[in-house]
Amino acid sequence: MSFAPPDPRRLRIADFAYDLPDARIAKHPLATRDESKLLVCRGAAPLADHGFRDLPALLPTDALLVFNDTRVVRARLRFQKTSGTSIEVFCLEPHGQALEAALRQTGDRTTDGATWCCLIGNRKKWRDGAALTLPLGADGGLLTATVAGETPDGQPLVRFTWTPTERTFSEVLELAGKLPLPPYLHREADAADLARYQTVYARHEGAVAAPTAGLHFTPAVLEALAARGVEAAHVTLHVGAGTFRPVKADAMDDHAMHGEIISVSAAALHQLRAALAAGRPVLAVGTTSARTLESLYWLGARLAQGHAWSAVLPQWAPYAADAPALPALEAIDALVEYLDQQGLTALAATTHLLIAPGYRYRVIGGLITNFHQPESTLLLLVAALIGERWREVYAHALAHEYRFLSYGDSSLLLP
Repeated sequence: MSFAPPDPRRLRIADFAYDLPDARIAKHPLATRDESKLLVCRGAAPLADHGFRDLPALLPTDALLVFNDTRVVRARLRFQKTSGTSIEVFCLEPHGQALEAALRQTGDRTTDGATWCCLIGNRKKWRDGAALTLPLGADGGLLTATVAGETPDGQPLVRFTWTPTERTFSEVLELAGKLPLPPYLHREADAADLARYQTVYARHEGAVAAPTAGLHFTPAVLEALAARGVEAAHVTLHVGAGTFRPVKADAMDDHAMHGEIISVSAAALHQLRAALAAGRPVLAVGTTSARTLESLYWLGARLAQGHAWSAVLPQWAPYAADAPALPALEAIDALVEYLDQQGLTALAATTHLLIAPGYRYRVIGGLITNFHQPESTLLLLVAALIGERWREVYAHALAHEYRFLSYGDSSLLLP
């Protein structure tokens, strides 16, 4: 007897709840990254407890391991009015400009400053038009912020100008900003977080949250993987604050999935194509890498069917009645051909993809990931990969004192 897969639009988020005591949330990183635990779920085999340093011996030697190399920026800016009132501005994404270009922008290249979509703490205390300032280092530099309106969906826009003008906005954030730790940690970032809330392979600035599955990797673990013959590829998904946004709708049909910017080099696409052509397993390091790889399938499948290139992937695209059903290799081939035709060295897009039970993975054959919050879209992604066994995995982790969330322990999920 065959059973139809669940319709992700009809899923009740309450069905993906579990009791997570506050004491099980890791508030600080371990002394050493790869000292974390690793819970292995492999098919129908019994769950197995390991240390993260065991990972190289647990992976197929011909695997392609895909990492997200985004780098977290110091996106929280805390201003203080002359009255003493604190106003926090959390930079989410640039308005009307590509992310990496906005971070490279210098103050002397524009008369209009840099405008960003932001979250504003204590917004009612900041009158529109009033300027807030922050010092930039010991050379007399100054960052100025003013409210510049709202996006159509009500997101506040903030305009920044600064001196000296030769500085980039990335340098401004480095000088004046604070690292945006997850809100559930309920603490400010300290000196240790500046290094530990970045992966050792982080390269491309733009995230406001770390791809936390990668925080366990050390140079020694990476070297051991290479020695075993495991190939590494890098993609970029700039993690947005939406990753922490709770699902407030009863059914997923009423939840708007946040968009995140992805960038994948032609070299990485060629690595992926070669692995798929050879039938080698493709494993994602983290939910962000998984979303990127699966998004590539849908972007490429549309091209393979003769549609024009679209740089935006809607959240429900895989679940449409006319969704393409092509081999993964064919979809990735279409992306490689598109880059060649356009003379591009990298593919850029925005993905809103929602992966939930009922989704069939096209590219990845396994996932390395931390333990996620109850009733979250990240937990839905895990459940889509290993089915109802997610309950056993999480119950085991709770019973065996695994640490949860961003600074917590890890799991290797091989369906």
